[in-house]
Amino acid sequence: MGKCEQCIVRQLNSLKSLTKEELVRISACKTSRFVKKGEVIFDEGEHLNGVYCISEGICKVSKMSSNGRDQIIHLVKKGDILGERSLINDEVANLKATAINDMEICFIPRDEIINDLEKNPDFTMSILKDLASSLKSADNVIVDMAQKTVKQRLAEMLINLENRFGHDEDNVLNIHLSREDIANIIGTATESAIRLLSEFKKEGVIKVKGKNISLISIPKLKKIAQGF
Repeated sequence: MGKCEQCIVRQLNSLKSLTKEELVRISACKTSRFVKKGEVIFDEGEHLNGVYCISEGICKVSKMSSNGRDQIIHLVKKGDILGERSLINDEVANLKATAINDMEICFIPRDEIINDLEKNPDFTMSILKDLASSLKSADNVIVDMAQKTVKQRLAEMLINLENRFGHDEDNVLNIHLSREDIANIIGTATESAIRLLSEFKKEGVIKVKGKNISLISIPKLKKIAQGF
């Protein structure tokens, strides 16, 4: 993997606010590695001692509930930073990160990031904005879980996947989730997620082939998401 100051991925996250000198320093102390699909990047209760920059691939960030089921809080993709919250409050990780597909990640040690946070106000503000955005998303998840039906949540999730990951030339979403992952995002049993996907398929709203999902009618999905 290349040098941080030459990395295109950093333009997609808070690292774009760092000076060239700061990036050169980070480049000298970062470590890069490949992560296989299904591999855990970090687990709940783990000391992170740094942040991860996603160079390639997607991972799911989840929390184990009291009934033993993973609730997927959000999906992290190329260009995102992972672990900044644990870094700033200096606590163990509250969440678990698992690779959905093969990934390339860079790890930046805590001391280097804290040093840059203390000295570069633009970088600090950028990190704060990212944290505020994460909080907003978490607020929306809480409200949706409390007020929306599982069917509404599935429709909304599919729209969000389209907005965040886009689709290929065959109109297939650029993210391939297992039925269990879909269930764990919308907070339901896997059987319910399978049944609802089948219902959407019959209604001509989506096409499904294995893990490939195509959105046929986003207007219809939006209506379902709004409860119509």
